[in-house]
Amino acid sequence: MELDRAVVIGIDYGTLSGRAVVVRVRDGEELGSAVHDYPHGVMDERLTAGDGRALPPDWALQVPADYVAVLQQAVPAAMREAGVAPDDVIGIGTDFTACTMVPTTADGTPLNELDRFRDRPHAYVKLWKHHAAQGQADRINELAHRRGEPWIDRYGGAISSEWEFAKGLQLLEEDREVYDAMVHWVEAADWIVWQLTGRYVRNACTAGYKGIYQDGAYPSREFLAELAADFADFADTKVAHEIGQLGRPAGRLSAQAAAWTGLPEGIAVAVGNVDAHVTAAAANAVEPGQMVAIMGTSTCHVMNGDTLASVPGICGVVDGGILEGFWGYEAGQSGVGDIFAWYVDHQVPADYAAMAAERGVSLHDLLTERAAEQPVGAHGLVALDWHSGNRSVLVDHELAGLVVGMTLATRPEDVYRALLEATAFGTRTIVEAFADAGVPVTELIVAGGLLKNRFLMQLYADVTRLPLSTIASEQGPALGSAIHAAVAAGAYPDVREAARAMGRRVVAAYTPDEDAALRYDALYAEYRRLHDYFGRGENDVMRRLKAIRRQALTAPGRVEATA
Repeated sequence: MELDRAVVIGIDYGTLSGRAVVVRVRDGEELGSAVHDYPHGVMDERLTAGDGRALPPDWALQVPADYVAVLQQAVPAAMREAGVAPDDVIGIGTDFTACTMVPTTADGTPLNELDRFRDRPHAYVKLWKHHAAQGQADRINELAHRRGEPWIDRYGGAISSEWEFAKGLQLLEEDREVYDAMVHWVEAADWIVWQLTGRYVRNACTAGYKGIYQDGAYPSREFLAELAADFADFADTKVAHEIGQLGRPAGRLSAQAAAWTGLPEGIAVAVGNVDAHVTAAAANAVEPGQMVAIMGTSTCHVMNGDTLASVPGICGVVDGGILEGFWGYEAGQSGVGDIFAWYVDHQVPADYAAMAAERGVSLHDLLTERAAEQPVGAHGLVALDWHSGNRSVLVDHELAGLVVGMTLATRPEDVYRALLEATAFGTRTIVEAFADAGVPVTELIVAGGLLKNRFLMQLYADVTRLPLSTIASEQGPALGSAIHAAVAAGAYPDVREAARAMGRRVVAAYTPDEDAALRYDALYAEYRRLHDYFGRGENDVMRRLKAIRRQALTAPGRVEATA
């Protein structure tokens, strides 16, 4: 096929929906797209499948059949909008939120689809923001440091409760029957590729960042046995599998998947990937020093580096984790857009909603407009952006949000602005951790839905004192997946070349204002004082409050999530 006609499909699996985008191979032009919302959404209070039982705090589950529905619904719809012929499609690529885990049988059937497990919460997908395995993560970290495990430094000194081993240990200890029935503990990024090709291939990205796969090995049997005797073979029997490099073909589209999507059987299917990591290619930002921040419900920061360094509190550093030939670094913030949405949904008075409706704008727009009218520091507030815990640099999901300085004169836009600033301070904390470790950040590139907020973007440039570029596509992860599909199909020799041809960004769309930056420095100093006081063990009140809440919600009479 001539390259001028060739197109690829990129599918981005987000927290609430999946999006398919049809992309022209020669220049990255997006020709059509479609979204399919997951019918079951996120199950964080009770099962909306199965028997509807209540879930304990910090759970977040999904139904894997919702992911297949994206193939059946969004892909054909995107093709119709693009107006291209199926025969023009040469490849398909996918990305997923991570770490999102699916317990399956030997043939990839999710355990929740078995009649005997349909009412068992542990048989369902554990979404990335399932934080109920914090206790298991704490034990993994304590043991790793006590034994001097060399891999712990690759993760900034701490394994997250969001990741494969902590969630797997929770499953073993809370529902042994489901654990024993599970043959494969599969990243959703790999499970969906399995559905597309009929082949199970683990991707190098999640294996390294979420699966503690370093230097060709997982944690040892001896290490795992110290966590729990029956956990000794977890890596060998539940996790280990063929690993595929990013941009390589995982297989070919099966007849079944071709029927779902309307695409030609046998086209290339790229090895799975993570939403944040593929976005670097979509922004053509794969060189060392270019940190890509994918800002949505949470923020993930990814960057390539020439050298290996130990950065405190990062989510991981993986050889080839973003692009072959480089060390891929990842950090992140567990709550960003989620925090803004929570505040607008639950903390803003009705008269503000009426005012926004009368003007025909959203509450977010109204609050941003009012917040932007203030001089820096005029609200007298500083907040901690830990409403969903802290991913980097503290790696502690027992932490909680905080706003200091409120008085009877405080107004909704004051708190809203303080929360916006807190997320920018969180990003600056991450940038400084990289710089202190000898991996300097020279350019901040933003992707995701929040880049539409121009005030927020300028705020980030001022707070971080970095030139802030913006991705040119509104579908960064899906475009990045399409770029990987083009490489898997042989249209480009590697992801770097494909990114140059198909990815794009607006360089230095925002630059720091020195006066604002100086004022933010003063607020940031207060943020860091609170950050260290509550986050580094000087005051454990947040952990104690979480324990009190957990005890109250799991008191006798409340249905537990175990068998």
